[in-house]
Amino acid sequence: VAVVSMLPLSFIDTFAVSVAMAAAMASTFMAMNLIARPGGGYISDKVGRKKSLQVTIIGSAIGYAGMSMIEADWSMGMTMAVVVFCSFFVQAGAGATFGVVPTIKRRLTGQIAGLTGAYGNVGAASFLLIYSLTDATTFFTVIGVSCLVVFGLIAAFLDEPKGQIAEILPDGSVELIDVS
Repeated sequence: VAVVSMLPLSFIDTFAVSVAMAAAMASTFMAMNLIARPGGGYISDKVGRKKSLQVTIIGSAIGYAGMSMIEADWSMGMTMAVVVFCSFFVQAGAGATFGVVPTIKRRLTGQIAGLTGAYGNVGAASFLLIYSLTDATTFFTVIGVSCLVVFGLIAAFLDEPKGQIAEILPDGSVELIDVS
């Protein structure tokens, strides 16, 4: 959300393109949602939630590092390749993130998914605050470094359930749910 909000202005400032051209260029970042987000969820289901999150976060960090280096002398093709690369991993990471939600507590999946989305928006607002105080290079660098911090947190603290998890139902009975 933060990138989509600032990317057109960044393109206008960097490349002196029209508003319409900047918007069209920036729209590719969100367009990746259609493919990459469900793909990230699918990969999360197939190769594991922790591994898919780690790969998508490292890919996102690399993508943001690339976006922090975009300058006026870059070709449009090279710029768009970096934007699409970054967006692919960011959107796939979002899909992988929501792949974790049902493994937390199944009967609270809706609430946890809602909180996940809400805190994602809090993060976006925080990054936009950074952009309002700095420039695009710093903005993308801060997000890239944040990705590395999150990677470390996931490596240290995310335990993926294996086999079955137990869900205690409202009536007190226990249901075993296969998660592998």
